[in-house]
Amino acid sequence: MSFTALVLAGSRGGGDPVAAYAGAADKALIEIGGATMLARVVAALREAGAGRIAVSASSPAVADHAAALGAEPLAAAAGPSRSAAEGLARLGAPMLLTTADHALLRPEWVRAFLADLPTGTDIAALLARREAIEAAVPETRRTYLRFADGDWSGCNLFHLATPAAARALALWQAVEADRKRPWRIVRRLGPAMLLAYLARRLTLADAVARLGARAGVRAAIVAAQDGRAAIDVDKPADLDLARRLLAR
Repeated sequence: MSFTALVLAGSRGGGDPVAAYAGAADKALIEIGGATMLARVVAALREAGAGRIAVSASSPAVADHAAALGAEPLAAAAGPSRSAAEGLARLGAPMLLTTADHALLRPEWVRAFLADLPTGTDIAALLARREAIEAAVPETRRTYLRFADGDWSGCNLFHLATPAAARALALWQAVEADRKRPWRIVRRLGPAMLLAYLARRLTLADAVARLGARAGVRAAIVAAQDGRAAIDVDKPADLDLARRLLAR
């Protein structure tokens, strides 16, 4: 079934250390295995069934590259959450959301995510368990969300099922600065939930559902079937790892 997808390929400004390490003008334009990261993501989405693909870009070079790939370039906003919100307003729901640095993205991961989406939700996110990640890529170092039902890492893959998902993106804007400090995000649910999180009595599904309720949406998670889905290119070591994995 055809779907619409948005790829976030903007820059936070101030120069990107991964792009500098790779000698590229922009992180999305870094080549891995003979193709740019953006080209790999667009190709995976297209093979998974995307009929319309847009790319949120902050540089003319990335916008031109997106157009050459057959994607629709959009002007990036100040930050990924605002870019996602503007993309949703432009493209409409339902919409799949991912990032240009998801260099290992596979079409089967996208298809599995869409097939496993729970019904009756406004927004869903793909996350991978620590066990799945370490089994697939034991040498990686990830940032984990520690909950009662295990440790999880995000996979940069979201499904915005209804227009109400815009409310979740507004909450994302509010917590974006705390993305590496999950306890601050959980604190927004109140002291009882914060204590439950710190005591490892809060499950990830419950935390996501409560955060969604706080934003006025029905939110859910989907567990990744392949731990490699959590590998993105945030730092130079991730780029080296992605290149090794593709070389295999």
